[in-house]
Amino acid sequence: MNMDEIRGVLDLVKAYDLQELEIEADGLKIRVRTAGLVHPAHHAAPAAAGAGLAAEAGASAPRAVAVGRADRPADATDAADLAIVTSPIVGTFYRAPEPGAPPFVEAGTRVKRGQVLCIIEAMKLMNEIESDHDGELVAVYVENGSPVQYGERLFAIKLS
Repeated sequence: MNMDEIRGVLDLVKAYDLQELEIEADGLKIRVRTAGLVHPAHHAAPAAAGAGLAAEAGASAPRAVAVGRADRPADATDAADLAIVTSPIVGTFYRAPEPGAPPFVEAGTRVKRGQVLCIIEAMKLMNEIESDHDGELVAVYVENGSPVQYGERLFAIKLS
C-alpha cells in the first residue's frame, strides 16, 4: 500500500465521517479511528503515522497502526445517517458467492433492505448476510476470506 492509497483511505473516512475504518492489504493492517474513539495509548499524530506506515511496509507480520483525527471534536450527529452492519456469527467472511465471482457489493453500491451483502461460513454452512437498510455502501471493513467474530463490523451503509 503506497502513500497515495493511504491518503485515499483517509479521504474516505473524512468524506463519510466514518467513526472507524480498518483495511488489511499486502501484510499491512491500517485502522483509522476518529478522535471520539481513539484511546490515548493507541493515538498517533497524523504526521507520525505516515512515517510509521513507511516503516511498517517492510515488516513481515501485519501490525495495526492507529491514526486519530484530533482536528475536530466527535459529534453525535456525524454518524446519524450511517448504519454499521455487524457479524451475527463467528465464521469466515466471503464477499462473493464463489471463488472468482464478483463481490455481492462494493463501496458505492446502492443497497436495498434484504439484499445479500456477503456470506459468512460457519461450521461448513454458508450464511447469507442481508442488509437491514436502504442506502449506499460506503465501507467494507473486512478482507475476503478473513475470520470474523460475533459483533465485528462488516460494512457501513449511508442511509437514504
